[in-house]
Amino acid sequence: MKLQRGKQDKKMRKESDLIGELEIPADVYYGVQTQRAINNFDISTAKLSHYRTFIWALGAVKKAAALANHELGLLDDKITDTIVQACDEVMEGRLDDQFPIDMVQGGAGTSTNMNANEVIANRALEIMGYARGDYEHCSPNDHVNLSQSTNDAYPTAIKIALIKMNLKLIEHVKLLVESFRKKGEEFADVLKMGRTQLQDAVPMTLGQEFSAFAANLAEEIDRLTQNAHLFNEINMGATAIGTGINSVEGYAESCVRHMGEITGFPLVLASNLVEATPDTGSYVIFSSALKRMAVKLSKISNDLRLLSSGPRAGFDEINLPAVQPGSSIMPGKVNPVIPEVMNQICFRVIGNDLTVTFAAEAGQLQLNAMEPVLAYSIMESMVFMKKGMDTLRLKCIDGITANRKVCKKMVKKSIGIVTALNPVIGYKHSTRIAKKALETGKGVYEIVLEEGILSKEELDEILKPENMLGPHREQ
Repeated sequence: MKLQRGKQDKKMRKESDLIGELEIPADVYYGVQTQRAINNFDISTAKLSHYRTFIWALGAVKKAAALANHELGLLDDKITDTIVQACDEVMEGRLDDQFPIDMVQGGAGTSTNMNANEVIANRALEIMGYARGDYEHCSPNDHVNLSQSTNDAYPTAIKIALIKMNLKLIEHVKLLVESFRKKGEEFADVLKMGRTQLQDAVPMTLGQEFSAFAANLAEEIDRLTQNAHLFNEINMGATAIGTGINSVEGYAESCVRHMGEITGFPLVLASNLVEATPDTGSYVIFSSALKRMAVKLSKISNDLRLLSSGPRAGFDEINLPAVQPGSSIMPGKVNPVIPEVMNQICFRVIGNDLTVTFAAEAGQLQLNAMEPVLAYSIMESMVFMKKGMDTLRLKCIDGITANRKVCKKMVKKSIGIVTALNPVIGYKHSTRIAKKALETGKGVYEIVLEEGILSKEELDEILKPENMLGPHREQ
């Protein structure tokens, strides 16, 4: 019988920390504290390695710290150069698989910070020709984490990641806005009934409806941009609680300057580091902007589902692209699955915003230990929104067509066009005509002519589409 080779045959190395010794796979760059996080926090399905931009930000933070420490004479040339090279590899994505820990973790982000420290230290050791784990020559704590604490390095990395993720998110918002705008132009001549409270209101064009969707979402670009500006203020140099213990004079300013040069972002040092270290207000307001956009997108998705409802017993004013069969039992049924998935994404984002609120409120004294779930919630929302908007644009909006005949028929049948007569015959007469139309089944147009209230020429002029789609001119 052939024996199966098991995990026990894998080469291991031993490392130790405050808790004791622990075996780690010999071929990994991470170390003992990362391994403990792997063992302790098997919580969500989201790992740090799933968020490439966050890893990039961690590399940027550690690179800036190394350069600042070198500038102040705390690291020699050799150590600095190898740490910087390792950080560059982290930023380039060459070591993403070495960040296997759960995004949701206890310890205020210490596991994430140490994951970065260990990966960079061990890669630096390898560059210098030493074995992984030979921390006498390059230590995760004494060299890579020099002049830092998790409590300044971790939130700074989160903020830098969110700034970059937001720039990407805005690109995708712009693409969706442009898609709606193009449909607005395409449908500019399609007259239809507007509705309030799901009841007939007054005429409009389908183009106006889609142009309104575009304008509605375009507003969110400014909101996201403005709120993300709060992330430019960072607390590097605060170390543990904002007092700067274990750093030297000038380190904070040097580190922030280097970080700005590395990232290209206009980063500034917080004026009060004791205040800034536990403060999570920027996350709360940015998450609220994501929620606001989610609310709008969900409403638009609701509208798309209503406008396409039917096709025989609903509004049937627009056709959504058919992307999959809609039923396992009803032949021919096609469902609005793309707006439906956008709705569900929006629900998740709204829920994540509540998580961010609770996490921010849970801060105590000089630190907020709940930043991991706060960061995860915002990053997940951004990823979901980006993918959701792309899906909505490519698989739905771009392929929407108008049912022009249905739209025109509904306008002719609607009693809502009586509103256009208000300025001419008055509200009382208009109400009476609307009531009579409802009772008799006749059209408003027909009744006005029957009663001789207006001539055919006068009525046709008032009910021209161009005269019903905006403010009327004084005669």
